[in-house]
Amino acid sequence: MNISRRQFIGATAATAAGTSLFSFRMLTKLNPAAAADTNAEFQQFRNVCPRNCYDTCGQISFVQNGVLKKVQGDPKHGYTNGKLCVKGYTYTRRVYSPDRIKYPMKQTPRGSGNWTRISWDEAMETIAKKILAIKKRYGSTLPICFDKYSGNFGILHYGADGTMSSIGYTTRALGTPCWPAGIDAQTYDFGTLYSNDPEDMVNAKYLILWGQNAAWTAIHSVPFIAQARQRGTKLVVVDPVLTSTASKADLYIQIKPSTDGALALGMARHILDNNWVDWDYAHANSVGFDEWIDYLKKNVTLEWAAEKTGVPADIIKEIAREYATSKPASMWVGYGMQRHTNGGQNVRIIDALGVMTGNVGKSGGGVNYGHLETWGFNYNAMANPAPQGSKGFVGADGKTGDRNINMNNFAHDVLAQQDPPVKMLWLACRNPGAQDPDTTAIEKMFASMEFVVTVDSFFNKTVEMSDIVLPATTHFENLDVNASYWHYWVGINQMAIQSMYESKNDVEIAMLLAKKMNALEAGSCTFPTNGTPEEWLAKEFNPAIYKLLGISDWKELLDGPRKAKMPAASWSDGQFRTPSKKIEIHSDTAQKNGLPPLPVWVEEMKAPDKYPIRLITPHPQHALHSQFQNLDWMMAANPEPLLEIHPNLASQYGIGESDVVRVFNDLGSITLKAHLTRTTSPDVIVSYESWYKNSNYNVNYTVKAIPSDMGKQATGNDGLAFHDNFVMIQKI
Repeated sequence: MNISRRQFIGATAATAAGTSLFSFRMLTKLNPAAAADTNAEFQQFRNVCPRNCYDTCGQISFVQNGVLKKVQGDPKHGYTNGKLCVKGYTYTRRVYSPDRIKYPMKQTPRGSGNWTRISWDEAMETIAKKILAIKKRYGSTLPICFDKYSGNFGILHYGADGTMSSIGYTTRALGTPCWPAGIDAQTYDFGTLYSNDPEDMVNAKYLILWGQNAAWTAIHSVPFIAQARQRGTKLVVVDPVLTSTASKADLYIQIKPSTDGALALGMARHILDNNWVDWDYAHANSVGFDEWIDYLKKNVTLEWAAEKTGVPADIIKEIAREYATSKPASMWVGYGMQRHTNGGQNVRIIDALGVMTGNVGKSGGGVNYGHLETWGFNYNAMANPAPQGSKGFVGADGKTGDRNINMNNFAHDVLAQQDPPVKMLWLACRNPGAQDPDTTAIEKMFASMEFVVTVDSFFNKTVEMSDIVLPATTHFENLDVNASYWHYWVGINQMAIQSMYESKNDVEIAMLLAKKMNALEAGSCTFPTNGTPEEWLAKEFNPAIYKLLGISDWKELLDGPRKAKMPAASWSDGQFRTPSKKIEIHSDTAQKNGLPPLPVWVEEMKAPDKYPIRLITPHPQHALHSQFQNLDWMMAANPEPLLEIHPNLASQYGIGESDVVRVFNDLGSITLKAHLTRTTSPDVIVSYESWYKNSNYNVNYTVKAIPSDMGKQATGNDGLAFHDNFVMIQKI
């Protein structure tokens, strides 16, 4: 491709050291030209990390003789500021991993590990014939189920969705496992999900990180927090685990899991008792505030909050006073905090705390969770009509469309479909074999299918249960655009190297399938069969996006990412998007959905007698869900999963350091080594979710598909109470 390829010459040749000698030898076999002239010029390209991560980092890739030699941060990106996380620096290892899926492959029989290479033409013919056969047998494509989520957030990867739309109405996994309870909470309260610019945290006088381990999961926010602290800001971290972030706080509060709302209510009661309430702001900008105040007076005491949370009353008083009297004060609510059966309700209580102190709509303030304000693309790649005459699912409104099932109870919902049953799966940007709850049910569901197609880069757990795997490009091998759900920057992702082996992106796969299906049966697929990457990308932009970014053409982004022209403080204009146009402390919408209309306490899930220990499975440092940990550098740094257990709890079960422990409940079990640590409390054990190379480790064998309390309003299905998981432990 010929897109703004800037030359990077001379002094920077040393940057090639980012690729090891072993890797370089391997690369020269793949690309003999790489060995011809190791002093050749470096070409420099702009990329954007497309992973499901707060930071969506701006990147610069360095390419020599067609070989990606190094990846570093883009200095023009104002949030990531020229730096990457530990995962980002391993991208050369991902691109050139010997474990990468190189060609279309067929497994016979499924699950046997007997893979053979096939051509793209054979793969497309096999898939197309199966789709058409299912359509003929059942009269529709509803027996074909599509499951996609966040393996690659590039906008053009919604071409995978467009693939399914173009063949007819299908069964779709609807929802999100990550953050829906919190989204609904803020939607009920403010009208949508919209947070302050994270760079604005430097203006906070007081900062509470609520279940947020930024040092591992949003590392580029840490410098802004550090700047605020240099100005005198106090940092408080509330978390059940003494994380890397918590270890750096001025005050760390080890709270009992799922009781965050009780802590916020205790703070609110102390603020009320001392009249630190910003009455003018609350009355002018919200509805139902006085009703909530009455609830506080009648139902909440400091003593109750202390007992419920395990946080001493004096500490609750301290942070209540400091938060209410330090203006502006900011709170950052992490996604792990809402992964409980009362998670959304806890977020609503924290929102109310921000309102009562007048910290909403203020620079340096806010109750910050995430945003989608910069995601207003056309999604042209997914907007394909069903073929003429397609039959689909008829909804309660009488309209015909796709049949939606719950992404967060995927296995059970797939198996429950009868009219017609699900017979084929298409998976893209998703690894339910390693990431979905109730892994045993997932395995049963896969085994029941007639045909499974997965698009991926590695032989992960989902691929192992597939009939055909199609090799996916990395983001260095295709053109795209990426936005963040945390910061306000948007950037172009250039094609830095040619597609490795026979890998293709989701739009290319869709075009190939459309050609094959229409050759077999004219009019059976509506996806376009041609278009250059530039043409596809241009169709994603619109005047509103251009105005938001202050550009008139997407090619201007080749000179550097642009920050959306939005106020640093969300809701600073007071224009809330609720039905009342105000902050809804009392939400009629929540009440209509069977939820409390007010931000009141809802009891947390209790441990059953048989399984008295809570197993928390947070995000790891060396991986992002089931990506990165399988790479050689990550395996060297973090070679095996561990069970973090408090010494007091370990002694009760006769467990010592490095002992092998079976963790189990009535759903399943996992086995791993113990690591004794006081970073967790005596009634909580911790194991970080991830997919390790050559390992059967999977925390989800013990995780039930228990829904959180919210999510349906904004995402179609409730979230998952991942952290309401109770187990027993046994030394082996």
